Amino acid sequence: MAALSKIPHNCYEIGHTWDPSCVQSAVAITRGALEVSFKVYAPLYLIAAVLRRKKKDYYFKRLLPEILWSTSFLTTNGGLYIVFFCILRKLLGGFYSWSAGFGAALPASYIAILIERKSRRGMLTIYMANLATETLFRMAVTRGMIKPIKHGEVLLFCITASLYMFFFRSKDGLKGFAFSALKFIVGKEEIPAHSGTAEQSCTVSANRTAAIETENSQAPARSSRRKTVVAYTRKLLDSICKQGPRHRCCKHHQDNCISYCIKGFVRMFSVGYLIQCCLRVPSAFRQMFSKPSRLPSLFYNKENFQLGAFLGSFVSIYKGTSCLLRWLRNIDDELHALIAGFLAGMSMFFYKSTTISMYLFSKLVETMYFKGIEAGRFPYFPHADTILYAISTAICFQAAVMEVQNLRPSYWKFLLRLTKGRFALMNRQLLDVFGTQASRDFKGFVPNLDPRFTTVLPPVTDILLG
Repeated sequence: MAALSKIPHNCYEIGHTWDPSCVQSAVAITRGALEVSFKVYAPLYLIAAVLRRKKKDYYFKRLLPEILWSTSFLTTNGGLYIVFFCILRKLLGGFYSWSAGFGAALPASYIAILIERKSRRGMLTIYMANLATETLFRMAVTRGMIKPIKHGEVLLFCITASLYMFFFRSKDGLKGFAFSALKFIVGKEEIPAHSGTAEQSCTVSANRTAAIETENSQAPARSSRRKTVVAYTRKLLDSICKQGPRHRCCKHHQDNCISYCIKGFVRMFSVGYLIQCCLRVPSAFRQMFSKPSRLPSLFYNKENFQLGAFLGSFVSIYKGTSCLLRWLRNIDDELHALIAGFLAGMSMFFYKSTTISMYLFSKLVETMYFKGIEAGRFPYFPHADTILYAISTAICFQAAVMEVQNLRPSYWKFLLRLTKGRFALMNRQLLDVFGTQASRDFKGFVPNLDPRFTTVLPPVTDILLG
């Protein structure tokens, strides 16, 4: 069917199908969003306060106001959407393909983000911009405008990791949380000393390296006395972890290069494994009494090992490549991070995630943009975060209304939760005329409308069956 420019139905027939009243519908959405928003932000802020070791004054004076502040932001975003949904219909006399989603969400999101604290606007903007970019990409793929690249999320992560690690090793390249996070992941040993030249930063003397190599050359003579497999294996592990070579430019003083990489893998594998276990604790706790047989899956789940392998291999590949380049070039150069970071990005094959790749890429673009502003190469736009948030959220709402199949499933579930399931009650069969297959994932759902409040009367058979 050819796509139409406008359909004449009212907002009850398309949007708030559960109640003919625009006011009552907006009140219902706002009430539900308020409840859900508080349940989202209350534990979030409480856990964040505990992890940051806030003092007692924070809990008594600032915790509740901050929770209510963010709760009002999210509630406003949900409540005003349905308000502008109805206002636009009355102004336009019907619905265009853009008005039910993008048009209604744009002013609602802009007003809502102005309510939120300034310190959180940047984080929310990055998240929604990442989500909107992914949504636009899926829309373009659906329309045949672009072809997805096989393992594209891995390639994007490789490029992003390469640039991140270069900035990490550059003087004043990264600051704040990003620098601290990478320092925790790869270790402070990979931060070069910028106070002197690369040769001066090589803290291990050549004499010590030569002594290690001499000791290693004598090891085979001693090991020849024992021919058993157990003794040979033990000697091999001992030579790797204790007596292996280490370049004079390497700053991991207590370990040789091989042991340095192995320890990095074990450490971050453990971190990734524990993170994934903790993420599964809430669901496992709910099943503790109903399905106790599933509790062992908390520790032996495949995803636990995948995340551990991803983080562990990222660190070990990065460290191993950095050490190898120091051996080959006989210098500790920050440019090594470009190669090491790219190769370390291959670790995403263990834990493929478009969300992670897109989010880190968005943060990288933000970092480079602000660096450009500091260097005077990019202009600074006031209130750019609020505008970008509003546009990004409007794009996601457009997908949620017109083509939910192209929206990230986790965000669609969040919208359903925020609206108490009412977002799924829209009459998307009427929206199919715009050619986006709006009702594809709703199994032929048709709302039971009261004919007294409809603009376009349904067929007589539908009235009789209703």
